[in-house]
Amino acid sequence: MPITPENIREILKQTVDPETGISPVTAGSLKHLAVDGNDVSLDIELGYPVQSRLQALREHFVQALKTGGAGAVNLNLTWKVIAHAVQSGTKVMPQVRNVIAVASGKGGVGKSTTAVNLALALAADGAKVGMLDADIYGPSQPTMLGVSGQPKSPDGQTMEPLVGHGIQVSSIGFLVDPDTPMVWRGPMVTQAMEQLLRKTRWDDLDYLVVDMPPGTGDIQLTLAQKVPVTGAVIVTTPQDIALLDARRGLRMFEKVGIPILGLVENMAVHICSHCGHAEHIFGEGGAARMSSDYGVQVLGSLPLALNIREQTDAGRPTVVAEPEGAATQAYLGIARKVAARVASQARDMTSKFPAIVVQNT
Repeated sequence: MPITPENIREILKQTVDPETGISPVTAGSLKHLAVDGNDVSLDIELGYPVQSRLQALREHFVQALKTGGAGAVNLNLTWKVIAHAVQSGTKVMPQVRNVIAVASGKGGVGKSTTAVNLALALAADGAKVGMLDADIYGPSQPTMLGVSGQPKSPDGQTMEPLVGHGIQVSSIGFLVDPDTPMVWRGPMVTQAMEQLLRKTRWDDLDYLVVDMPPGTGDIQLTLAQKVPVTGAVIVTTPQDIALLDARRGLRMFEKVGIPILGLVENMAVHICSHCGHAEHIFGEGGAARMSSDYGVQVLGSLPLALNIREQTDAGRPTVVAEPEGAATQAYLGIARKVAARVASQARDMTSKFPAIVVQNT
């Protein structure tokens, strides 16, 4: 009996991306389908970057179709990142399709390290990525990305982002002396961050990762209200004190209508470099409990490892320094889940509606 288009759709509905757990039918990624006898021709356009896994994914879907009874399968598998909706009161930026805020309720949990490796992992899958260092008091991304110098301004009003490891980056650290303390009050910090965001000439970004300042005070809340954010990633350690602060950070984003893309549990376990003994220095299972309490996904866990710190301090973060390493694979897995969660958000439709002008006639 010849296979039908309905058969194919049902097979694809049951066949999920092994990395994200989302089927192309559920994601609305099936763009074209034709059946001739038992031969199948179809186009699937995923909404998240998968450049490094295109061939493996193609084989995954083709094998599922053939197992389901299809004959020859001609699958055109592509991906495209589009703009998604942001919180009320803000607008998607012209050259930035999606903004991902990386935040923590407190300092010292590895938020900036997670942010830079997340950005690099998204880029490793083919996305165009930028990094906004929004921590005005303690900018660290220039060091982490190994970038120095002052940005150029072609028109005296805007500035070009600097580039490190293929990532476009903007930071107050490029504009001030490293030894100069930023003794600014909240309004000045907020204004400086907004200028970095909107006066940087971002070049057609799929994702802009924002390394938020730690904490949940007035500055953080103001930034969360003014930066057009597609979704937020919360970084914590398993420690109870860190989790208390992470919960506050999660609530802050919820109050301003920003979706939580998930939790990253950093410094989850320490493996002794001499004997291989595993020890949960900061506790165990904290992110899982928070996930259960708030209904948010744990995107992944990362170890407390000396090489991650050394690589980041040297300006070559782990995703660049050890592309085949275990920690890099964890960062890549987190990035894929983040990108898939972004793709599942509502699309930005503001550009679809014409401006309405009311005139007296």
